[in-house]
Amino acid sequence: MPGCLYIVSTPIGNLEDITYRAVRILKEVDWIACEDTRTTGHLLHHYGITTKTVSYHEHNEAQRAPEIFARLQAGESVALVSDAGTPLLSDPGFRIVRGAAHFGVRIEAIPGPSALLAGLVCSGLPTDQFHFGGFLPPKQGARLRILESFAHEQATLIFYEAPHRIVECLHDIATALGARDVCVGRELTKLHEEVLRGTATEIAAQLESRGSIRGEFVVLVGKGDVPVVTELPVEEAITLLMEAGIPRMDAIKTVAKERGLSKREVYKLVSIKDAE
Repeated sequence: MPGCLYIVSTPIGNLEDITYRAVRILKEVDWIACEDTRTTGHLLHHYGITTKTVSYHEHNEAQRAPEIFARLQAGESVALVSDAGTPLLSDPGFRIVRGAAHFGVRIEAIPGPSALLAGLVCSGLPTDQFHFGGFLPPKQGARLRILESFAHEQATLIFYEAPHRIVECLHDIATALGARDVCVGRELTKLHEEVLRGTATEIAAQLESRGSIRGEFVVLVGKGDVPVVTELPVEEAITLLMEAGIPRMDAIKTVAKERGLSKREVYKLVSIKDAE
């Protein structure tokens, strides 16, 4: 009979943020599949856990996954952990979970810490709907395109960002999404935890003034205020959307979609009006 794959959430900073159940499972399983055995080793040592570990990360998952499947099919139990937080959320693990499901292995989640949820609940931004975008692209052009695609998303946006790109990211958020409410969580649950609130431009200025920027960041962007423009003339509707901070081409796409027109038709109407 196949064993069980446990997806175990671990602390994102403060070692006290782990459940009794997670500690018990980590002690009872046959193996712990770690993103980095050294990082997880600190947690295991802290709780006196001596379970055998095996590395599983983005560079070896293709080779390691079959080994883990074989152990599971042989009846052994495996706990999957990432370096911090909940596995699979911008961390390795998808291949193992998908494969385990394919082979009929029982899969259980052991809930716990998650940086995106910690950031969301202390942000002061709406929580009724949210969109997690993981890490934004490192190159500005691709990053701006992704951000612009979220211009009309009526949900709080959540991203992870590296310290050496956080200021650039915030400037791009301001460019693509306008002056929305933004919250940036730095080093959440750790000794130097910090939560900054304001517009993207304001927070970027705060961080730039420090010179050295360190830590792990969660960036949250509030919903945009998208005006109702269906009853207005095309050119007025586009102008109103642009005044709300929506890029011109995205405004054209929105108006075209709402009125059942092609983007080319709307662009042509606007061009004619501009030429008058």
